[in-house]
Amino acid sequence: MKLVLATRNVHKIAELSAMLSDLDVEILSFRDFPDLPEVVEDGETLEDNAIKKAREISLATGLPALADDTGLEVAALGGAPGVISARYAGEVCSYEDNNRKLLHELEGVPDEKRGAAFRCVVALATPSGEVTTVEGRTDGVILREPRGDTGFGYDPIFLPNGQTLSYAEMSRDEKNALSHRGRALEKARELITQAT
Repeated sequence: MKLVLATRNVHKIAELSAMLSDLDVEILSFRDFPDLPEVVEDGETLEDNAIKKAREISLATGLPALADDTGLEVAALGGAPGVISARYAGEVCSYEDNNRKLLHELEGVPDEKRGAAFRCVVALATPSGEVTTVEGRTDGVILREPRGDTGFGYDPIFLPNGQTLSYAEMSRDEKNALSHRGRALEKARELITQAT
């Protein structure tokens, strides 16, 4: 049984592979299919992007494909960066660029108004064109400065509610146990088993 991860983000591949490692499924990625098409994430929602990526990669490989799209939604910024979280500081930017921009936008915002949520939509597509989605969410706050050096993206500045460590201060297992992606993957596990 095979499943293709519809992403070129090596951090996501590592995280998703670890979370699915106990399933009786062979996890494949773009490394196994060097000619996979580049999927343009031009959807208006996380759902749009996850569905598009999963569907296109499933059709290209002839195998079930799993994609996720994740957004950080900050209440004080009206839900931004949201669907453009990965390119918040520009089309070609680093994780640090995105973090710097977000912290700059929140300068002067008091702690009690720095609430945020990570949302992750996971889409599973089959070669027949069928797509199913599930969602995971983790609420928290945006810290005033980065903390920790594990993880990726906004992990150093996101503190989940009820925790004392940022995502980037946690071990991979600690983060996966309570993260938005971990929660979405937990819901997707039965779908994966059925599709593969």
